[in-house]
Amino acid sequence: MIQQQQQPKPASIDWLTLVLYFVFILGGLLCIYASVYKEEHPLIFDTSMNYGKQVIWIGLSLFIGILILFVDEKFFYAFAYPIYGITLFLLIAVLLAGTTVKGSSSWIEIGGFRMQPAEFAKFGAALALAKYLSGFNIKFSDRKTQIIAGIISFLPLFIILFQNETGSALVFGSFIFVLYREGLPGWILFLGFAVIVLSVLALLVPPIYLIVAIGILAALFTLMIRRTRQNLLIVAGVAILMIGYVSSVDYVFENVLQAHQKSRINVLLGKEVDLKGAGYNVMQSKIAIGSGGFLGKGFLEGTQNKFRFVPEQSTDFIFCTIGEEYGFIGSLFFIMMYMLLLWRILFLAERQRYKFNRIYGYSVASILFFHFLINIGMTLGLMPVIGIPLPFIS
Repeated sequence: MIQQQQQPKPASIDWLTLVLYFVFILGGLLCIYASVYKEEHPLIFDTSMNYGKQVIWIGLSLFIGILILFVDEKFFYAFAYPIYGITLFLLIAVLLAGTTVKGSSSWIEIGGFRMQPAEFAKFGAALALAKYLSGFNIKFSDRKTQIIAGIISFLPLFIILFQNETGSALVFGSFIFVLYREGLPGWILFLGFAVIVLSVLALLVPPIYLIVAIGILAALFTLMIRRTRQNLLIVAGVAILMIGYVSSVDYVFENVLQAHQKSRINVLLGKEVDLKGAGYNVMQSKIAIGSGGFLGKGFLEGTQNKFRFVPEQSTDFIFCTIGEEYGFIGSLFFIMMYMLLLWRILFLAERQRYKFNRIYGYSVASILFFHFLINIGMTLGLMPVIGIPLPFIS
């Protein structure tokens, strides 16, 4: 969290958060080492391997982190909008002159160095959202404030979708939790959950059955409420909207989504067995995690990883290494530690004197939680394979 002093003092640093951070980055380095280990490249500092590159990134991150601690907190508030503007410019620049990697045109390449502006845009949006909502005389209960906050949060999402980078785009959906903390009506969260449920049901059940079910529910609901003209119009309007949405899901699925996206959803719903694409990835992932048993096979003893059965071993499917080498106990310990880190960030956010600090803290926690939830759910076959890394570990 941003503190009041221009220069940090020992008392201003939350040591528990710092210790958790170091535990994760060192544990992540060991996981990457185990996932791509080769006997001819045993040194962890070998930059020709992913673990050697990770060492460089860890060192660079620590250097930047120390610099940030010495920056006056007013800098982040004053330059929140310019930082956000720069990240939007980079997102647009990628559309015009980006490098395509594995079908995603979301990278900027300079020499041998590649970066993904979408990652910076997450924190640019968090800073801009925090500054706007902490502004003078800003009330989240005002509809105008809610609309502007939504634009700040989700504008990068729509730009990133054009880069064919669905995973990174969906992460911006995590800002809904921040907005809810600041006063977003609960019915909007319920509406989002209802849309997800209807979408899944529309893909699993023939639309005609859902339409009949919606009609029956609407009829039953009218019997339970006061049958005034206004209430009847509300029930009828909601039912018509639900029927219209259910009827459109199949069309969107067949005509809007790309082939690999449809395949991943079908695999998740059990409607398709794809042993060469997303289905193979999930199958090998679950085999690796399941083979770890209760206590795991031990460091560098994971056969699924060692023989390269698991795809994207050091990036999207890094959790397989934890599951195979450290088993159920190791996986459970990792999840508990990650939840402890998220709780600590939220705890620190609530203790902040300034609204800007609190909102930014919630934004960071929400982004990390979304990555954590989707990545692990993906490796367990509970979420579609959308290519989201596990922060500090991948």
